[in-house]
Amino acid sequence: MARKFKSMDGNEAAAYVSYAYTEVAGIYPITPSSPMADHVDQWAAQGMKNVFGTPVKVVEMESEAGASGTVHGSLGAGALTTTYTASQGLLLMIPNMYKIAAEQLPGVFHVSARTVATQALNIFGDHSDVMACRQTGFAMLAEGNVQEVMDLAPVAHLAAIEGKVPFLNFFDGFRTSHEIQKVAVWDYADLKDMLDMDAVQAFRDHALNPEHPHARGSHENGDIFFQHREACNKTYQDLPAVVQSYMDKVNDKLGTSYHLFDYYGAADADRVVVCMGSFCDTLEEVIDYLNAHGEKVGLVKVRLYRPWSVEDFVAALPATVKKVAVLDRTKEPGSIGEPLYQDVVSALYEAGRTDLVVTGGRYGLGSKDEPPAAAFSVFEELKKDEPKREFTVGIVDDLTNMSLPMDPDAPNTAAEGTIECKFWGLGGDGTVGANKNSIKIIGDHTDKYVQAYFQYDSKKTGGVTRRQAGRHLPRELPVGRR
Repeated sequence: MARKFKSMDGNEAAAYVSYAYTEVAGIYPITPSSPMADHVDQWAAQGMKNVFGTPVKVVEMESEAGASGTVHGSLGAGALTTTYTASQGLLLMIPNMYKIAAEQLPGVFHVSARTVATQALNIFGDHSDVMACRQTGFAMLAEGNVQEVMDLAPVAHLAAIEGKVPFLNFFDGFRTSHEIQKVAVWDYADLKDMLDMDAVQAFRDHALNPEHPHARGSHENGDIFFQHREACNKTYQDLPAVVQSYMDKVNDKLGTSYHLFDYYGAADADRVVVCMGSFCDTLEEVIDYLNAHGEKVGLVKVRLYRPWSVEDFVAALPATVKKVAVLDRTKEPGSIGEPLYQDVVSALYEAGRTDLVVTGGRYGLGSKDEPPAAAFSVFEELKKDEPKREFTVGIVDDLTNMSLPMDPDAPNTAAEGTIECKFWGLGGDGTVGANKNSIKIIGDHTDKYVQAYFQYDSKKTGGVTRRQAGRHLPRELPVGRR
């Protein structure tokens, strides 16, 4: 299928896909997710139609709690409903998320994953917000770059409708949400073609309606609550297969190869990293470099984080692996390991793979974006006979000495022929907008592939801003792993 190319950021990609499958959007703006709702609001005002032939009805509330309440009520009334949020805004939605999931309503929350304020406010990206939601019953789907957001966001909507489980579709705040890439864009006709209209009708038939009333949101005592809570088990057991079936439909249309867990690297790797989010792209470049220089390393990219499929995860690992490093972009003080690490350890134990050495590392908190040197240091640590069971990477921890050393002279892993530029400026001087326009002009009006990231100081006007831009010589564009 031939697709048109357009330069856009991750927020626009998520908004573009979500608009197709959304009838009502309950919104409340919060950095860095606000552009998603803003795009949807503008398109709706212009009369743009979704795949059902109608503009999206946008409802802006006075808080994120109100927005999630709108989503809950709208879904209950039989309208496919979406919201967009991050960080503290997402946390305010948690009470309604429990209800939406337990009532098997197919809503989708698009989240540009962002730091939850702890010892200080940080407006930038990590996974601490989404990890606080993994117990709500929402399925959780992750993407690592703008093209993956465009390609896989439909899976969240489609699987929610058929699987009767709401989805939290997330990608890294700023690092992906605000990064501009030249991406291949879906045609709405193809998005509509993948939609199961029988499942949509079943959802609408389940809506609250005085013409065929039924009970919902009742009160239950200890005699029956436990039994009813367990009644959803099969729905979650069946969901990974539903998600993979829609990934297969995406693959058939695009020629990609998306799976619940995707392996990248040497087929006979002895050292493997498990990760999700934007750092996976950096890891891939480092893996290519190391394998080209005689090493045997790889990466398992986590796409469907909830519900976790033990079988699919173990199948993604090469049989030759001996050591695994799991990278989490969050911190849970007092735990014996971060969430992704604990899931991996549990999965390997359940699958009988107790022969592996498994370590866990934290990276990237508060948008401490990791260079290739960080990836090199993780693979180097795994070479040791007894690698650190718990570590940090990207900082110098001179308090508890958990950090891995990073080589300041680590190799440059960029593809040959890449042109890279960095522009410095001050917030409010206009150069961010100028650079965004420039990179979009290059991407949309030449045959070059472009990528640009804009790093802001949270002090806004007068603070330091950096714009990192790259463009490649003409070549096949990176539309998923073929």
